[in-house]
Amino acid sequence: MITPLLASELTKRVVVTLSGEAIAQVKDTVFDFTAGRITGFTLSGRGLLAGPLKVSLPMSGVHAIGPSAVMVPSAAVLTERKAVLAAHEAEHGQVIGAPVLTDQGTEAGTVLDVVIETGGSGRLIGFEIAMKDDTDTGHGKRRAFIPRGEALSVSGRAMVVPAHARHFVADDLPTFGAQVEAFRRYTARPSRLTPTTDEEAQA
Repeated sequence: MITPLLASELTKRVVVTLSGEAIAQVKDTVFDFTAGRITGFTLSGRGLLAGPLKVSLPMSGVHAIGPSAVMVPSAAVLTERKAVLAAHEAEHGQVIGAPVLTDQGTEAGTVLDVVIETGGSGRLIGFEIAMKDDTDTGHGKRRAFIPRGEALSVSGRAMVVPAHARHFVADDLPTFGAQVEAFRRYTARPSRLTPTTDEEAQA
């Protein structure tokens, strides 16, 4: 079962070793949007007066991203800060506000946050977006969650999702995991003309 988490919620999340030692907290989450996953984290010390650390945490050193902490085997997995930043130039904040387009050229909304999968994969599974107001009144835009297409890339200028992803939009984060799973099942089918009745009911 997929458990989704907003990338913004990782900021200041404590980094804890499997022996129970709190060694740092997350400062920024760094993504490779082409690969669709986290590459690592820049870190800061703990406490109000603690500043950025010279070390960073690569995703390869993460045991699990959980609801309360980022777990690592030991402090030995930390590496030079530039090693994580060099893996990819863009951090998640640079796509916030980017337009969301389908591969058919339809605007779906605007990126509010990045959604990742908890656990050890660091996988980017979707986006929180402000849905486009089809009435063009500019009022009443709702927040929703839309799955990310596996084969489509993201840049700071625009984010592209498959047109059929719009059938799997969720109104809240707790139900988004089930929608992502349904989206993956649908995408894996040999023929994908239209969603099934059950999937439409979920969307």
